[in-house]
Amino acid sequence: MALSCLTRALRSLTLSQPVLLSSQVKLGTLGTNTVSQCRGFLTTASLEQNRTFWKQREKYSIKPMGMKKTGGRDHTGKIRTHGIGGGHKQRYRWIDFQRLRYEADKEGQPFEEKVVEVRYDPCRSADIALVASGNRKRWIIATENMQVGDLIKTSNVIGRMAVSASEGDAYPLGALPVGTLVNNLEIQPGRGSEYIRAAGTSGVLLRKVNGTAIVQLPSKQQVQVLETCMVTVGRVSNIDHNKRIIGKAGRNRWLGIRPSSGLWQRKGGWAGRKIKPLPPMKSYVNLPSISAN
Repeated sequence: MALSCLTRALRSLTLSQPVLLSSQVKLGTLGTNTVSQCRGFLTTASLEQNRTFWKQREKYSIKPMGMKKTGGRDHTGKIRTHGIGGGHKQRYRWIDFQRLRYEADKEGQPFEEKVVEVRYDPCRSADIALVASGNRKRWIIATENMQVGDLIKTSNVIGRMAVSASEGDAYPLGALPVGTLVNNLEIQPGRGSEYIRAAGTSGVLLRKVNGTAIVQLPSKQQVQVLETCMVTVGRVSNIDHNKRIIGKAGRNRWLGIRPSSGLWQRKGGWAGRKIKPLPPMKSYVNLPSISAN
């Protein structure tokens, strides 16, 4: 509290008269043009000003944004997740997880987008794709066989007959046939995809019941959502992500994975269970002393 009050006082401090050097005072050089005004005191800016809210920007941009590493620490500075720290410097690409995002004056109409680039993303396991249509570009999660030059379609129309969708297209669950492989599943319409976004994963549309759809997740768990929730057809890209070979300990350090401390050692159980006698009971109750009378 005292430090914050002192900081505010130093910031509001202004020098009313120019400061003279001691040598100038002795020599009598009191000219107003020879002495310049001091800058004052430099204080450290607040933490809120130094922090970059790259996830809270309002205007969308496809340019890579700077990202500060947390080292597994929360806003108070305490370590919440161990084994995180260091690694190569990364830049964040803003992924648009809401596929059904219309351009201006084109609401409600199905639209097509062209794949401009498919590249590696250091912030996630799957590859990402840069798609363009009209006057906009955006990053999305790439599917397994997505290539440069492909045209992907996005529509929110649920017709009487199921559509024959291609890989990478985005449709509501109610418009797809049963048994379709899907990814980037929405839980609530318009909220953006939250499930099935990791590399090589895919879900299965099992059945439709009274305006809802039942999807089996990669963990074999089944979820029931509204049939108006958007999904992407196909499988997420980078299917060989779980088969990569690290090769050496240094590569884990490049990825920001720190080694364990070495204090914890797994017990193999080769010697069997140790049966030891129970320790003596400790009594913390003060019993009243019994007099001789």
